[in-house]
Amino acid sequence: MSNSSESSSVSLTAKERLLVLVLRIIGVVLLSAIFPVFFPSSWMVTLNDQLGLAGFPDQPLSWYLARSLSLMYFAHGVIVLSLSTDVRRYWPLIRVLGYLNVILGVVLTGIDIVTSMPVWWTAGEGPSVIVGGVALLVLVRLCDKERTA
Repeated sequence: MSNSSESSSVSLTAKERLLVLVLRIIGVVLLSAIFPVFFPSSWMVTLNDQLGLAGFPDQPLSWYLARSLSLMYFAHGVIVLSLSTDVRRYWPLIRVLGYLNVILGVVLTGIDIVTSMPVWWTAGEGPSVIVGGVALLVLVRLCDKERTA
């Protein structure tokens, strides 16, 4: 006997399948953040230097924040992938995720600007989160219209 997410995926519309795909792309990208959690400190310093950032502060709080932020991105990815397993069931949460990602992207862009991150970083981080959030919101809205038609 198949589980409910498998049986419902057979009858997904094209727009719902696209929503699943977008959620899975976002989720997989976020899952990749698990690796820096376990990087040796020397790798993190080298990566920081190769990115052209100011010297990485060798302080417990800096190491804690770098590793815990990576772990939070990973956890976010697990949640996003979980939502992709049954988009109809998690419809309200996917909408919330879309709005949160737009807000998160705007705030990340502001943080990047205030902290003088390189332009390429600022242009890539916050705006990509905003685009992902908008894509989720647009797809949810299109699917809503399709369901009520």
